[in-house]
Amino acid sequence: MAAALSAAHTHLSFKPLPGSSSPSLLPCSNSFSPFYRSRRRALLTTVCFVIEEKSRISVPPTVMDSLAEETPEAVPSDSVARAEERLARKRSERVTYLVAAVMSSFGITSMAILAVYYRFSWHMEGGEVPLVEMFGTFALSVGAAVGMEFWARWAHKALWHASLWNMHESHHRPRDGPFELNDVFAIINAVPAMALFSYGFFHKGLVPGLCFGAGLGITVFGIAYMFVHDGLVHKRFPVGPIANVPYLRKVAAAHQLHHSDKFGGVPYGLFLGPKELEEVGGNEELEKEINRRIKSYNTSSSAQPH
Repeated sequence: MAAALSAAHTHLSFKPLPGSSSPSLLPCSNSFSPFYRSRRRALLTTVCFVIEEKSRISVPPTVMDSLAEETPEAVPSDSVARAEERLARKRSERVTYLVAAVMSSFGITSMAILAVYYRFSWHMEGGEVPLVEMFGTFALSVGAAVGMEFWARWAHKALWHASLWNMHESHHRPRDGPFELNDVFAIINAVPAMALFSYGFFHKGLVPGLCFGAGLGITVFGIAYMFVHDGLVHKRFPVGPIANVPYLRKVAAAHQLHHSDKFGGVPYGLFLGPKELEEVGGNEELEKEINRRIKSYNTSSSAQPH
């Protein structure tokens, strides 16, 4: 609808627009009206205000039919196909890594058990039990396993996040495939463990026994690290009931905060990660992350078919 207002000496004229029953504005008349009074000329200008109604747009039925044929199902179907493809690839990657983890863990664990058995049975063939050597072996096994946590913490901060970042960076980026460049560090740590293990196995005496124990402790730490770090934290393979162990759940949440970089990378260790967070005042964030992981775990468990 249109309306026109004239300030002075202006008349309003309305008539319907062609093809419409609504009145519309005619051009304003007497837009300029001169008056002369006392030799002063005044120019009065008419101001017209026009308010028009928005016309309704009608779409031809043929256009509507063509739009109806292009349903939005085409785009979601492509998205669903891509999502299913990614899911299938992730499942394949998890199976690949699970096979590798189980085979390596089973093989290394079996080798370690047999090595311990045959080493001491071989050394006790003469009837003499080397108690000092046995004690040193098992004591250093525990000491090496604990010490590896502190070594891993130092190396993680001083090496992996420094001069070796080009390799470790693959662990802080989305992984494409079952393996990443950062996995090389596991092989690097396995080399001295196997060397110590082999030397201690083929030689008698206290020093070889200590070397055997050190290699055994490093091996045990490596297996535990793989299951907790790769399996529980980053879900590269299912870990079963250890996901419900309260302290391991706390460890997983602490390491997840390392990847969020909320505390400058702390914690750099794994099994003592919660203690590192406590030292920098991260207990509140740790509790939030634990609750988030519990909620996520319960949601994923309820979504799986039984």
